[in-house]
Amino acid sequence: MVNPRPEQEALQNGYFLDLVLGSEDVEAFLADLAAFSAESLSNPGPVFCGVTVLRRKRAATAASSDDRARLMDELQNTNEGPCLTAMDELTPVLVPDLLRENRWPQYVEAASNQGLRSILSVPLLVEGDTRAALNLYSERPNAFTEGDIERAEVFASHASKSLRLALKIAQLSDARNDLAAAMQSRTIIDLAVGAIMAQNHCSQDEAFTILRTASSNRNIKLRHLAQTIIAAVSSGKVTTHFEE
Repeated sequence: MVNPRPEQEALQNGYFLDLVLGSEDVEAFLADLAAFSAESLSNPGPVFCGVTVLRRKRAATAASSDDRARLMDELQNTNEGPCLTAMDELTPVLVPDLLRENRWPQYVEAASNQGLRSILSVPLLVEGDTRAALNLYSERPNAFTEGDIERAEVFASHASKSLRLALKIAQLSDARNDLAAAMQSRTIIDLAVGAIMAQNHCSQDEAFTILRTASSNRNIKLRHLAQTIIAAVSSGKVTTHFEE
């Protein structure tokens, strides 16, 4: 199996970029990437693909080209399997024949009845505490040759760049949303403090102390209590300048 020609690589990279730009979020990008990977890396027989991303303090994100690939990825929630090994060791992991595999006994037992025989997991190089892998499945034993592994590694190296970009965009979007939520919360609280000041003829600090004490005594979050106060003194819905 030969490596892609430069013009093929350029087209592939362009398509990866289109995937990033055309996706609404990381989940949509991964779904498109899984479908594109299955199409691009199929050898004489069909190849099914799953993509798994593990980010710190976030639930695992996964996408697949079909239901069996999705199930095979989900089965690795037992904390073992070729995908997790590829992520941990940052090297491709090949399972020539699932029925003859002795590693990861829980995963093998759970996955052996899915009609898939060969597995190739290739790490996707991302940044920080994030880990990711491209998982290829075939119905045929010994389906992945050395050439297929090399081709998958080259493919994964290009896919990794796009994945890093998609994750950076998602990180910026999350930061923007967190900031907007914080500013919305601050505005609601300030409005409630103003209402308390008017009702009690007190200072801003005294009004905030009243609000915070009530929140603690009632075991209600400060924002939720503030919303209740605003709803009680307002004749309509209160919006903020930070709502889209």
